Amino acid sequence: MSADLGAGVGMANPIARSLEHQHCHFFEESLFEETDRPGFRRRIITGESLQLWFWRIAGGATGSYLHKHDEHEQLGIIVRGGLDFRIGEPDDERRVVLGPGDLYLAPRSVWHGDSVFLGDEEYGECWILDVFSPPRTDTGPTAGAAVTRLDDAVGGGDA
Repeated sequence: MSADLGAGVGMANPIARSLEHQHCHFFEESLFEETDRPGFRRRIITGESLQLWFWRIAGGATGSYLHKHDEHEQLGIIVRGGLDFRIGEPDDERRVVLGPGDLYLAPRSVWHGDSVFLGDEEYGECWILDVFSPPRTDTGPTAGAAVTRLDDAVGGGDA
Protein backbone atom coordinates (compact mmCIF):
# COMPACT_ATOMS: atom_id res chain seq x y z
CA MET A 1 0.00 0.00 0.00
CA SER A 2 1.38 3.41 -0.89
CA ALA A 3 1.42 6.45 1.38
CA ASP A 4 -1.71 7.66 -0.45
CA LEU A 5 -4.47 5.66 1.19
CA GLY A 6 -6.60 6.04 -1.93
CA ALA A 7 -4.00 4.44 -4.18
CA GLY A 8 -4.65 0.84 -5.03
CA VAL A 9 -8.24 0.82 -3.76
CA GLY A 10 -9.65 -2.58 -4.60
CA MET A 11 -6.25 -3.92 -5.68
CA ALA A 12 -4.92 -7.02 -3.95
CA ASN A 13 -1.49 -7.24 -2.40
CA PRO A 14 -0.94 -11.03 -2.70
CA ILE A 15 2.44 -11.10 -0.96
CA ALA A 16 1.36 -9.21 2.15
CA ARG A 17 -2.04 -10.90 2.28
CA SER A 18 -0.49 -14.36 2.23
CA LEU A 19 1.47 -13.89 5.46
CA GLU A 20 0.60 -16.64 7.93
CA HIS A 21 0.75 -14.40 11.03
CA GLN A 22 -0.62 -11.18 9.66
CA HIS A 23 -0.48 -8.02 11.75
CA CYS A 24 -1.21 -5.81 8.77
CA HIS A 25 -4.51 -4.18 7.90
CA PHE A 26 -5.37 -3.09 4.41
CA PHE A 27 -7.68 -0.59 2.82
CA GLU A 28 -10.76 -2.69 2.07
CA GLU A 29 -13.93 -0.88 1.04
CA SER A 30 -16.10 -3.70 2.40
CA LEU A 31 -14.66 -3.37 5.92
CA PHE A 32 -16.02 0.14 6.51
CA GLU A 33 -19.24 0.03 8.55
CA GLU A 34 -22.09 2.50 8.45
CA THR A 35 -22.90 4.32 11.68
CA ASP A 36 -26.20 5.73 12.92
CA ARG A 37 -25.27 9.09 11.31
CA PRO A 38 -25.91 9.30 7.54
CA GLY A 39 -22.69 9.77 5.57
CA PHE A 40 -20.43 8.46 8.37
CA ARG A 41 -18.54 5.22 7.74
CA ARG A 42 -15.65 3.88 9.77
CA ARG A 43 -13.26 1.03 10.32
CA ILE A 44 -11.92 0.35 13.82
CA ILE A 45 -8.65 -1.44 14.55
CA THR A 46 -7.87 -2.08 18.22
CA GLY A 47 -4.54 -2.83 19.85
CA GLU A 48 -3.64 -3.38 23.47
CA SER A 49 -3.12 0.29 24.40
CA LEU A 50 -4.49 2.27 21.46
CA GLN A 51 -7.20 2.20 18.88
CA LEU A 52 -7.52 3.56 15.34
CA TRP A 53 -10.83 4.78 13.94
CA PHE A 54 -10.54 5.36 10.18
CA TRP A 55 -13.42 7.66 9.26
CA ARG A 56 -14.80 8.20 5.75
CA ILE A 57 -17.33 11.01 6.07
CA ALA A 58 -19.34 12.44 3.19
CA GLY A 59 -18.63 16.09 2.50
CA GLY A 60 -21.40 18.19 4.04
CA ALA A 61 -22.52 15.39 6.40
CA THR A 62 -24.12 16.56 9.64
CA GLY A 63 -24.30 14.86 13.01
CA SER A 64 -21.16 16.05 14.74
CA TYR A 65 -21.71 17.66 18.11
CA LEU A 66 -19.43 19.33 20.66
CA HIS A 67 -18.26 16.60 23.04
CA LYS A 68 -15.37 15.40 25.20
CA HIS A 69 -13.86 12.10 26.29
CA ASP A 70 -13.19 12.00 30.03
CA GLU A 71 -11.22 8.76 29.86
CA HIS A 72 -9.58 8.92 26.43
CA GLU A 73 -7.00 10.99 24.65
CA GLN A 74 -7.73 11.55 20.93
CA LEU A 75 -5.32 12.39 18.13
CA GLY A 76 -6.84 13.06 14.71
CA ILE A 77 -5.05 13.27 11.36
CA ILE A 78 -6.81 14.61 8.27
CA VAL A 79 -5.97 12.40 5.28
CA ARG A 80 -8.35 13.74 2.59
CA GLY A 81 -10.77 16.62 2.41
CA GLY A 82 -10.99 19.01 5.32
CA LEU A 83 -12.35 19.48 8.81
CA ASP A 84 -13.86 22.76 10.04
CA PHE A 85 -14.42 22.34 13.78
CA ARG A 86 -14.15 23.71 17.31
CA ILE A 87 -11.73 22.60 20.00
CA GLY A 88 -11.25 24.05 23.48
CA GLU A 89 -13.66 25.62 25.94
CA PRO A 90 -17.34 25.09 25.12
CA ASP A 91 -18.08 28.83 25.15
CA ASP A 92 -15.26 29.55 22.64
CA GLU A 93 -16.98 29.90 19.26
CA ARG A 94 -13.74 30.08 17.23
CA ARG A 95 -13.37 27.51 14.49
CA VAL A 96 -10.28 25.83 13.07
CA VAL A 97 -10.02 24.49 9.52
CA LEU A 98 -7.65 21.57 8.96
CA GLY A 99 -6.63 20.01 5.65
CA PRO A 100 -4.72 16.93 4.51
CA GLY A 101 -1.69 16.30 6.72
CA ASP A 102 -2.96 18.52 9.55
CA LEU A 103 -3.74 17.04 12.94
CA TYR A 104 -5.37 17.87 16.23
CA LEU A 105 -4.87 16.61 19.76
CA ALA A 106 -7.82 16.46 22.14
CA PRO A 107 -6.48 15.47 25.57
CA ARG A 108 -8.89 13.95 28.09
CA SER A 109 -11.84 16.24 28.89
CA VAL A 110 -11.11 18.76 26.10
CA TRP A 111 -14.23 19.77 24.18
CA HIS A 112 -14.14 19.27 20.41
CA GLY A 113 -16.51 18.71 17.50
CA ASP A 114 -19.38 20.78 16.08
CA SER A 115 -17.72 19.82 12.80
CA VAL A 116 -18.31 20.63 9.17
CA PHE A 117 -16.78 17.98 6.90
CA LEU A 118 -15.30 19.15 3.61
CA GLY A 119 -15.22 16.51 0.89
CA ASP A 120 -12.20 16.05 -1.36
CA GLU A 121 -12.44 16.23 -5.15
CA GLU A 122 -11.87 12.53 -5.82
CA TYR A 123 -14.25 10.83 -3.36
CA GLY A 124 -16.31 13.74 -2.04
CA GLU A 125 -15.31 12.62 1.46
CA CYS A 126 -13.30 13.72 4.45
CA TRP A 127 -10.97 10.97 5.67
CA ILE A 128 -9.83 11.20 9.28
CA LEU A 129 -7.62 8.81 11.24
CA ASP A 130 -8.55 9.12 14.92
CA VAL A 131 -6.30 7.41 17.46
CA PHE A 132 -7.65 6.83 20.96
CA SER A 133 -5.72 5.86 24.06
CA PRO A 134 -6.73 3.84 25.92
CA PRO A 135 -8.97 1.99 23.44
CA ARG A 136 -12.66 2.82 23.62
CA THR A 137 -15.14 0.07 24.43
CA ASP A 138 -18.21 1.78 22.95
CA THR A 139 -17.57 0.77 19.35
CA GLY A 140 -21.11 -0.16 18.26
CA PRO A 141 -22.95 1.78 15.55
CA THR A 142 -23.98 4.50 18.04
CA ALA A 143 -20.65 4.62 19.95
CA GLY A 144 -21.51 7.23 22.53
CA ALA A 145 -21.06 5.74 26.00
CA ALA A 146 -17.54 7.14 26.45
CA VAL A 147 -18.54 10.60 25.22
CA THR A 148 -19.99 13.54 27.15
CA ARG A 149 -22.05 15.80 24.89
CA LEU A 150 -22.23 19.50 25.74
CA ASP A 151 -26.06 19.32 25.77
CA ASP A 152 -25.88 16.55 28.38
CA ALA A 153 -23.28 18.38 30.48
CA VAL A 154 -25.44 21.50 30.81
CA GLY A 155 -28.70 19.61 31.27
CA GLY A 156 -30.04 20.17 27.75
CA GLY A 157 -30.67 16.52 26.97
CA ASP A 158 -29.99 14.74 23.73
CA ALA A 159 -30.17 17.02 20.69
